[in-house]
Amino acid sequence: MTISFDDFQKVDIRVATITRAEPFPEARKPAIKLWLDLGDLGERKSSAQITRHYRPDDLIGTQVLCVVNFPPRQIGPVRSEVLVLGVPDPEGEVVLIRPDQSVPNGGRMF
Repeated sequence: MTISFDDFQKVDIRVATITRAEPFPEARKPAIKLWLDLGDLGERKSSAQITRHYRPDDLIGTQVLCVVNFPPRQIGPVRSEVLVLGVPDPEGEVVLIRPDQSVPNGGRMF
């Protein structure tokens, strides 16, 4: 299936820095709660099933890409406000997508 460039433009993908990360034991699948600094867009929360490759303490200061214009989802007691993006490793576990150098928070992917 192909989409138009205009359709792609509707997906708002931004860079954010993880400012806080905590285990999320209430989640059905192992996950980490994340607080993300999106610059002028403010701070947003998310839940990510990334425990195979990441520990909460190691994520602080990491920049990631996330979709900011999906509607929020309630995941247990956490209201997930953005979708943090990743790709599968050979076993299907999430590897985060992140810039290879520091960029301003809130910058839109193009």
